[in-house]
Amino acid sequence: MKKDIHPEYGPVVFRDQSADFAFLTRSTLAASHPGGPGRPAKTIEWTDGNTYPVIDVEISSASHPFYTGTARVVDTAGRVEKFRRRYGSTGGTR
Repeated sequence: MKKDIHPEYGPVVFRDQSADFAFLTRSTLAASHPGGPGRPAKTIEWTDGNTYPVIDVEISSASHPFYTGTARVVDTAGRVEKFRRRYGSTGGTR
């Protein structure tokens, strides 16, 4: 591999403040910060006692309706019946 062309890959904490949920993972980051590219401005002390860069996200698995089970199911059969009532049904192919 060529040297000095790959982004830095290291530990980072992603935090969903709306759900009070955070997880530690590894990532390549692109942020303009005085510490250099790949380093966000905010840091957080994790449960292991180490300090990691933190990225705040708007939606995570803890707040997304699909993962939390709060997603609504749309009645598709009702839509089909409404379409047939409005435009009629020939009952067969032409």
